[in-house]
Amino acid sequence: MKIAIIGEAMFEFRGQGAASTGLQYGGDTLNTAIHIARSGCDIGYVTAVGKDKLSDALIDAWDSEGLDTSHVLRHPDRYPGIYAIHVDPAGERSFLYWRDQSAARAMFDLPDMAAACSAVATADLLYFSHISLAILPPSGRARLIALAETVRSRGGLVAYDSNFRARLWESRAAARSWSDRAVAASAIGLPTADDERAMHGTSESDVEVAARWLGLGCAEVAVKCGPTGCVLASADHSPERHACTPMDMVDSSGAGDAFNGGYLAARAKGASFETAAKCGHDLALWVISRRGALPRRDDEAPYPA
Repeated sequence: MKIAIIGEAMFEFRGQGAASTGLQYGGDTLNTAIHIARSGCDIGYVTAVGKDKLSDALIDAWDSEGLDTSHVLRHPDRYPGIYAIHVDPAGERSFLYWRDQSAARAMFDLPDMAAACSAVATADLLYFSHISLAILPPSGRARLIALAETVRSRGGLVAYDSNFRARLWESRAAARSWSDRAVAASAIGLPTADDERAMHGTSESDVEVAARWLGLGCAEVAVKCGPTGCVLASADHSPERHACTPMDMVDSSGAGDAFNGGYLAARAKGASFETAAKCGHDLALWVISRRGALPRRDDEAPYPA
């Protein structure tokens, strides 16, 4: 397993009021994983689903996208979470969630998780997010951080996105504490500036966010700044803003996940972080010009040929 991603995937309902476009799937880490798979990388996804027919359908769909699902665990008594998404006329979205008893929340309690962790420990790159941590109990969070540290100690890279969702956390203090631990265990940071300001209750500039992550021990940071592009920084490069091409937005869902996917796929193939940022922006712009957080691949999709 060259690239491993750990997180939660859910069923998605999208529509207006009682009208829905039907049952789909999504989740921040899953969206990123599929973008990376579509870019031609060897990638496995680690999560937990149920033993029901709908969970079977999820795994079949992920297989068809090129994900290695050999470490998607099956919980005997739980099912995937569900979320409903509403997109307003300006393309901004709001969510409702039903995930408190999802299978993914208990993934570290399942016997097969030991084998999954052993496989992940040998990955060239591990990616997880703040949501990956938020859904877990404290013991699971500690095991995920320890796994990231193991990957780093064996020479692999760890990438982390502080995708802050206040409702998933018992307190902002807990969210900050666990995020700081994740940043310290990571080599590649992919924060969103607005999420960082919300979690920390500050008015930090985008550059200050990058500097704080570097100070915590992260070697390379790409701070996502919405329509103004991103700020790139590393131990060897002073913070520098990289603009992206303006585009009319149809749906903002999944923009950050797409940036992460494009960026990490490019870095995994040896691209510079400036080139990786352009790949991330190109993929995010393609996503927001279409409906849904994970649009179907089309001829305009900027995945490598």
